[in-house]
Amino acid sequence: QVQLVESGGGSVQAGDSLRLSCQGFGVAFSMYTMAWYRQAPGKQREWVARIKSGSDGSTDYSDSVKGRFTISRDNGAKMVYLQMNNLRPEDTATYYCNGDWTSPYDENYNVWGRGTQVTVSS
Repeated sequence: QVQLVESGGGSVQAGDSLRLSCQGFGVAFSMYTMAWYRQAPGKQREWVARIKSGSDGSTDYSDSVKGRFTISRDNGAKMVYLQMNNLRPEDTATYYCNGDWTSPYDENYNVWGRGTQVTVSS
């Protein structure tokens, strides 16, 4: 099973950019569909972006970040990234890395990192 550690959060001004990183530890990282979620104070955790596993590698984004954020992965390095451009105060949240994989034996593995804080001031 994979373990995940996020980094790259910080405090920035509106319009700035940040790149979040998620380091995976363990086997079968490339098999996992990887995603970023975020949770603002007093709100539910929401999905931000997803990148599929293997040679597919297709991506999709929530409407709130489409055109500003880009998710990517490097399976050799067991890394997933979230490039965030043109940040807005409403992007302020704790950002979590998530990995999800269902084995050929129909066993589901769903893993979360501990999160990294992003604060955007106006």
